[in-house]
Amino acid sequence: MNELLLGLDIGSSSIKASVVDAVTGKSVASAFSPREEMPMVAVQSGWAEQNPDIWWEHAKKSVRECLNNSGVKPERIKAIGISYQMHGLVVVGKDHKPLRQSIIWCDSRAVPIGNKAFRALGAKYCLEHFLNSPGNFTASKLRWLKENEPTVFEKIFRIMLPGDYIALRLTGEIVTTDTGLSEGVFWDYQSKGISKELLDYFQIPHDVIPGVKPVFSIQGQLTKNAAEDLGILAGTPISYRAGDQPNNAFSLNVLNAGETAATAGTSGVIYSVTDKNAFDPKSRVNTFIHVNNSPELVSNGVLLCINGTGIANSWLRKNIRSIGSPYEYQQLNDLAADVPVGSDGLAVLPFGNGAERVFENKDIHATFSGLDFNRHTQAHLFSAAQEGIVFALRYGFDVLQEMGLQTSVIRAGHANMFLSPVFRKAFVNTIGAPLELYNTDGATGAAIGAGVGAGIFGSVREAFHGLELIRQESPERAASEQYNAAYHHWRNQLEKYI
Repeated sequence: MNELLLGLDIGSSSIKASVVDAVTGKSVASAFSPREEMPMVAVQSGWAEQNPDIWWEHAKKSVRECLNNSGVKPERIKAIGISYQMHGLVVVGKDHKPLRQSIIWCDSRAVPIGNKAFRALGAKYCLEHFLNSPGNFTASKLRWLKENEPTVFEKIFRIMLPGDYIALRLTGEIVTTDTGLSEGVFWDYQSKGISKELLDYFQIPHDVIPGVKPVFSIQGQLTKNAAEDLGILAGTPISYRAGDQPNNAFSLNVLNAGETAATAGTSGVIYSVTDKNAFDPKSRVNTFIHVNNSPELVSNGVLLCINGTGIANSWLRKNIRSIGSPYEYQQLNDLAADVPVGSDGLAVLPFGNGAERVFENKDIHATFSGLDFNRHTQAHLFSAAQEGIVFALRYGFDVLQEMGLQTSVIRAGHANMFLSPVFRKAFVNTIGAPLELYNTDGATGAAIGAGVGAGIFGSVREAFHGLELIRQESPERAASEQYNAAYHHWRNQLEKYI
């Protein structure tokens, strides 16, 4: 019987599991939990926290549902891979238990701390050594903890990213990766190691940083307790770990300089691979180590992130109801499809999910501009929101172009907002690049990565034999002109706030 691989995708909305057949390269079972998006705790405006143990509880549910629904026998699963929400901070004590909730990726509280570090260490130093401003990333969040919760900080044994914590629950071991450290802006690209200068500046003890394992490697084995929780055999190796955006690019076989991937889940991302230590002087887009980086090959991903993407669509779905109950996403898409390009002048700035890096970490909040009570309907709101999300991505995409990153085609998974015809049409005609959609997602990518890390695949090329193109769309001249006009109207509204 064919060997099977398990992938876990630890998102901020849900936890997904996928079982992939190593021979066909295709998913044979998948599940996600919870059915409704996991809540984010926001004690203050701009804050966002989650309990790390909630991720673990939903990971267990997802894996067990996969096994139960498919009838897969536990002994057939030969390796486990992890994809995870980037930039979060998990702190644990000596007992390996969280000392507080995780400060997750879209939390804005550390922006002033990161900006101060950027000035103090110097823009030239930060950009040459970190390829980023310390900004709102994990290192700055850890410094915030030191300043504001010193009793918690003093108890820290190790700090982790969200994927590191799930790996801890699986293996009992605390390790991380170089890609993860670069996502937290702990990595020095000049010395090719952990930045002692940044840790010293933030007064962070060096020993709180875990040991480093390669992205594709045996990073630990499933413990007896974790095996019982999941219904999988103890000793199964965990052999791949990557942040959600590098992993999304990997799942789409986006590994070479000049190739580009996109996602449109809770946040929206365009991720371009480069063989240079490239950076944006204003740190509006961010460069991190890509999964296939090695001493012989420089491979980085330049990441444009818009926080308010699927979460904006989700907010509308929950709060604008159809006879007392929320719309289904398909209903939103169907209603939006009847609205003309430009949504009859209604413009949505979808920035209600914390500070946006593309605006140099300003938090400008979400805005509905040009709303006419006599003209606009629910359908206009749904259409304008999808257009606004695309226009926000276009705004950041222009920054990537300024850096000299060229894109001939963008690849994405056939999922989330890319399921919407309105979104796809707006995307290709506003961005101006063809779009290819594939039969993959984060959990599937993590499973395939596990196969590479465990040596089940003979090569990376062999790992992608199950990747199939589902849909292809290209810009059209007339539609591009309409969307460009709508984009410039949207951009004029944005200028009032930035």
